[in-house]
Amino acid sequence: MTKHLSTPLANSMGIQDQVSFHRTELAIILSLYGRMVAAGEWRDYGISALKNLAVFSVYRRTAEVPMYRIEKRPKLRLQQGQYSVVGMDGKVLRRGRDLKQVLRVLERKLIRAVD
Repeated sequence: MTKHLSTPLANSMGIQDQVSFHRTELAIILSLYGRMVAAGEWRDYGISALKNLAVFSVYRRTAEVPMYRIEKRPKLRLQQGQYSVVGMDGKVLRRGRDLKQVLRVLERKLIRAVD
C-alpha cells in the first residue's frame, strides 16, 4: 500500500493548494445572494480562492469596495470556526462553524416593517 501525500506533477508545475467553497457552501451563499438581489440590496459579487482562505465578496455597485466578505479559513475550524462575515470597515460581524448560522447576520437586513 502506498500513500500519496502530494502530487509531484502539481508541485513541480508550481500549482499550490487553494481554499475554495464547496458546492453545498456556494448553494447556501447564492441562495442568500439571490434574495438580497431581489430585495434590491446587492448587485454584484466576486469569488476569490487563495492559499489560506476563500472569499465571497458582495457589492452594492460593481466599482465599489465590497459591502461584505464571506470568508472561509479552514485553519480556524477548530478554534473560532472557519466561516466569518466581515463588514466594509474590516470588522468581523459574525464567526462560527455553521455557515447558515453565520449568514444570519446578513439575513436580518432582509426583514423590514411593512407599512
